[in-house]
Amino acid sequence: MLTLEMIWDAQNALRGVAQRTPLEPAPRIGKNLYIKAENLQLTGAFKLRGAYNKIRCLSPEEAAKGVIACSAGNHAQGIALSAAKLGIRSIICMPAGAPISKVEATKGYGAEVVLVPGVYDDAAQEAARLAQEQGYTFAHPFNDPLVIAGQGSIGLEILEQLPQVDQVVVPIGGGGLISGIAFAIKSLKPSCRVIGVQAAAVASMYESWTAGELVTVKDSDTIADGIHVLTPGDLTFELCRQYVDEIVTVTEDEICAAILALMEGQKTVAEGAGATTVAACMFGKVDTAEKKTACVVSGGNVDVTTLSRVITKGLVKSGRLADISAKVADKPGSLLRLLQVVSETGANIVSISHDRDDEQADVDDCIVYLSLETRDITHVRQIKQALRSKGYSFVN
Repeated sequence: MLTLEMIWDAQNALRGVAQRTPLEPAPRIGKNLYIKAENLQLTGAFKLRGAYNKIRCLSPEEAAKGVIACSAGNHAQGIALSAAKLGIRSIICMPAGAPISKVEATKGYGAEVVLVPGVYDDAAQEAARLAQEQGYTFAHPFNDPLVIAGQGSIGLEILEQLPQVDQVVVPIGGGGLISGIAFAIKSLKPSCRVIGVQAAAVASMYESWTAGELVTVKDSDTIADGIHVLTPGDLTFELCRQYVDEIVTVTEDEICAAILALMEGQKTVAEGAGATTVAACMFGKVDTAEKKTACVVSGGNVDVTTLSRVITKGLVKSGRLADISAKVADKPGSLLRLLQVVSETGANIVSISHDRDDEQADVDDCIVYLSLETRDITHVRQIKQALRSKGYSFVN
């Protein structure tokens, strides 16, 4: 049973363990938008709060046997660091496809890592099996009142830092983060809206919330690995039904664009899960025009090897990078005339290729493939219109 007293107690226990993360305005990203930067938390994500609150409450007998958890990475690091601080053995089951940076960081905090083939749900099953077999205490990443209470301390901080807040936007995976934040905020300021955001590719809480019952969704790839959960918790589902006002979804391209916007506008790095809230505001899923809106950026543990691909996708989604393929006559000077039109629009050519043998080209034509640096989506439309006005046609 979750109570407001549990959340206050967790907040007190976390002093000196977890950081009180900043809540700062983000005018370059959106009107009335504020960023609650849990990506600047120790371990790079909010999960430390719930993990420490859970482990500190273990009995001496439970602590002696050790703690086990399952995680795609952030809960793993929170458990590992918390256990190390309290002198308790920790074993973490992680999906085999978890980012290498998160696996290595978890080991670095002192945990024993068990890589499990499959996704989070497979890791959860293995962790439950080992807990039963070895007598470890299972620290659930979201479906546990003590974990939820720890995450709820973020809600208390938001109300302290921005008392006039009108709505809070929170990422959802299994639902532990939004359950704690929503409970705290609705208990103290019922008029404040709480909105959840999921990756559309794996929207298990959205589907469950819409259907009015727990739903397991099909697995799919998502850059938001931190919220890659196929079935929400039963406890978190009920809390969401009671305290969450709305749940929306965002696409992979929208998430990438939000990561880029946070890098440029806030000079901060967010992982896919953390950027979902900003994506929802950027692309009109959440209206911030008249409401002071706090977006919880839940983590910043993005794998550096994927960051360049994320940036590219973000540039494309925001209209800062465009690929255009145009038919031109296979005659001397044709390519030069095409490039002059592009130059007059103010676009910068990143790369160009010229293919006579493309099957989409007519006998007397060739296809020119252009990659362009552009200002925004409107600029891309202007470039295409300028080319059409000169008689050029496009291919897919």
